[in-house]
Amino acid sequence: MAVIDRRQQVLKAATKSFSLFGYKATTMDQVAKIANVGKGTIYTFFTNKEQLFDEILRDVTLEMKSIAEREIKRDKPFFDNLHRVLDALLDFRSEHELFIKLSQENREVGTPQAQEGLDKIENVVLEYLEREVEFAIRQGEIKPCDSKIISMVMFRLYIVLTAVLNKIHEPLSKEEIKTYFHLFLAEGLAL
Repeated sequence: MAVIDRRQQVLKAATKSFSLFGYKATTMDQVAKIANVGKGTIYTFFTNKEQLFDEILRDVTLEMKSIAEREIKRDKPFFDNLHRVLDALLDFRSEHELFIKLSQENREVGTPQAQEGLDKIENVVLEYLEREVEFAIRQGEIKPCDSKIISMVMFRLYIVLTAVLNKIHEPLSKEEIKTYFHLFLAEGLAL
C-alpha cells in the first residue's frame, strides 16, 4: 500500500474514532485498530493525538470553506448569499458526526480540546461572514458597520433560529428563518 494511502487510512480511522468516542476517549490504539495498522504506522505520520486531531479539523475547515465558496453567487444580493451559505454550512455541521460528538463532549465533559475544535470550526464561519460583510459594505448593500460584531451577531442569531429555538419551540422552516433573519438584521442594515 502506498504511503499516502496509509496516511489517509489513518485519518479516516481517526475521524471515525473521534466521531464515535469523542476527543477524550479516543486513543492511538483505537485509531490503529480501526485503521487496521500498527500503532507505529500512525506515529510515522503524526507525533501525537493532538496533531492527528488538528489535521482532521484542518480538513474539515477546508471542506467548509469549499462549501461556502460554492454557494456564493456574486450576481445575487448579500442576504441571499448569506442564507445559502449558512444553510449549507449548518447542514454540513449537523450531518457531520464529528461536530455532533464534539458538541456533546463539550457539554457533558467540558474537554478543552473539544471546545477548541468547535472554536476552530466556528472561526471559519466567522471569517467567511466578516469577509462577506466587508464586501457588502464596499458594494453599498449594507450600512457601514463593524464587520466583526455584525458577523458574530449574524452567526449567533442563525444558530438561535436554527437550533437553540428548537428546544422550546416547534422548528422553524427555512422560509421562516429567512423572514426572522430579515426582520432582525436586514431591515436594520439595508440602505
